[in-house]
Amino acid sequence: MKKFLVIGNPIEHSLSPILHNYWIKKNNLDAIYNKKKLDVSELENLIKDVREKRIDGVNVTIPFKSSIIPFLDQLSNEAKKTQSVNTIYLKDKMVIGHNTDIEGFQLAIKNTNYDINGKKVLLLGAGGVSPSIIEALNNMRVNKIFLSNRTHVKAENLKKRFNEVEVVKWGILPDFDMIVNSTSIGLNSDDSIGIDYTKIGSGKFFYDVIYNPPETNFLKFAKKIGNKTENGKKMFIYQAQASFKIWNNLIPKIDNDVMELLN
Repeated sequence: MKKFLVIGNPIEHSLSPILHNYWIKKNNLDAIYNKKKLDVSELENLIKDVREKRIDGVNVTIPFKSSIIPFLDQLSNEAKKTQSVNTIYLKDKMVIGHNTDIEGFQLAIKNTNYDINGKKVLLLGAGGVSPSIIEALNNMRVNKIFLSNRTHVKAENLKKRFNEVEVVKWGILPDFDMIVNSTSIGLNSDDSIGIDYTKIGSGKFFYDVIYNPPETNFLKFAKKIGNKTENGKKMFIYQAQASFKIWNNLIPKIDNDVMELLN
């Protein structure tokens, strides 16, 4: 039996096992997918388990997308560019780190029918998934990317890799068409991102990479004042589909049943 898992800390919110096990069952595969909360000190042993074929594939979420890299043998081009890994697999005795978040975000935005070409985007957060979103936004030819993070130095460090972004201080709201929350603020129901919504107005696009809960306060308040909102569910599904394809050499279907599964 093949064994897959998603690692993170926290990990309770992850719906990856529900989705992957659904696809495993649909495709009659002899496999199981679990989730596991780890500490950074346990990453090396995890990769050893992949190398020795005790684990067949790993998804990586907050906060290990970068800290897992030193233990890997090789990175895909996407993972190299972003220095962010969310999918791990063994190939030719090498443990490979790959990034399916870029593809996931691009397909999710395309699916919303929002024309992002030439738009100005404010990205909140400079953590694990942020480099993937910047790469995806560049691929989709946005006009401008503003980057803001609570710890300012982290945003400045990310700018060294993506010189085209403009760093703004946390709480400052430049003129934007779309705002993306890539932080973990919103995982808890009482989380507040600290935005002054009165300065924003309506007609903007608010996107939150968080999908559980399905509507964070970030999206709830934005919707109240007439903005378009979207959570990270489709991004999550598309990146998962790409991981599943790598591990099992088949593309699982995304249909209404899959969408309903995660409601």
